Amino acid sequence: MKGPLPLLLVLVFLNIAGFSLILPLLPFYGHAFAASPFAVACLFAAYSFGNVLGEIFWGRRSDALGRKPILVMTTAGAALSYVAFAFAPTLLVAIVIRVITGFFSGTLGVVQGMLADLTPPSERARFMGYFGASFNLGFAIGPAIGGVLASPELGLQGFYTPILAAAAFAGAASTWAMLALPHRLPQTGAQRAMPSYTEGLEIVASNPILVRLFVIAFIGIAAFSSVEAVFGLWTGGEYAWTSRQVGLTFLAVGGTGLLVQALLIGPLVKRFGESCVIAGGIVVLFTAIALLPVLRYPAITVALMALLMAGHSLAFPNAGALVSRNAPVDRQGSVMGLNMASNALSRIVAPPLFGWVFSLSNDAPFYLCALLMTVAFGISLSIIALQKKALSQ
Repeated sequence: MKGPLPLLLVLVFLNIAGFSLILPLLPFYGHAFAASPFAVACLFAAYSFGNVLGEIFWGRRSDALGRKPILVMTTAGAALSYVAFAFAPTLLVAIVIRVITGFFSGTLGVVQGMLADLTPPSERARFMGYFGASFNLGFAIGPAIGGVLASPELGLQGFYTPILAAAAFAGAASTWAMLALPHRLPQTGAQRAMPSYTEGLEIVASNPILVRLFVIAFIGIAAFSSVEAVFGLWTGGEYAWTSRQVGLTFLAVGGTGLLVQALLIGPLVKRFGESCVIAGGIVVLFTAIALLPVLRYPAITVALMALLMAGHSLAFPNAGALVSRNAPVDRQGSVMGLNMASNALSRIVAPPLFGWVFSLSNDAPFYLCALLMTVAFGISLSIIALQKKALSQ
């Protein structure tokens, strides 16, 4: 890779490492406030609610103002919100701060828009794979750091160090974006009209492939994030795992995603095409989720979580690449931002629902997620059919 692309991938790594550092700690953080499983799930969903607003807000602004200033400002805002989260006095305040953090972190669509600006459509899936690999490297390292730094036995004070470490990662991302990324307006290099809020929706609604890709992503991210949300609670009940074991599991999960996206996506897409790889990834996801409550052994649980990430890493970077290829060149930020907002919306709806389902039966969330993946697989087959029909015309 040449030019600014490696610099952009470093930004992705720093941002995701800070975000994911906190993820496995949230169930234990919630317990320090005597939170119910539903309230813990709300801590996950609050971030995603902010993400929905942020992806739509920042994505359309980056189409008009350029990607770099948006990325510098938002990552700095995220850093400050992490500091506030470390010292939240009540659970309600913590949830509000998570919304704010999610808003400032809602820039994955902006990053993907910049990636689309810098790559030809024929290479988009491969570079989306690199984007996913950077994401998963951060996702692997962040939780491991959080698990090691946290001391839940100290109560809320035991979370100061890892949360402030997340703030440091976000601050480093902002500094890196300011110093290393190029500043240019997308495509034309001139000031452009701000897209309307409805424009992205109109583009998606008019394209049957985009509609299906959005639905698949919504369902798949909902299932993945729900397993993520209940995993700490489930393993705590099954194996008496602490934040340390959960964090180390996420290290294996992120490492698997990194390997899949760095080594497999390019060859698989070249051989089978994006839509077929999406369908295959969904099958892998279904297999991992369905077997988690069946094979109740700690080592197998870690292996199945890694398999879960492998399926996720095959399906959704390719879904993002297909979204980008079907979006207008001058509205990449708006459409990709809307796609990321849709993904975030699924994280709002699903974790509280599955937290409630978990309170009824510890295993039920996994079976419900597996059912959702069968629906997603059927939709993926219709995308393959649409693409074949388009090529035959």
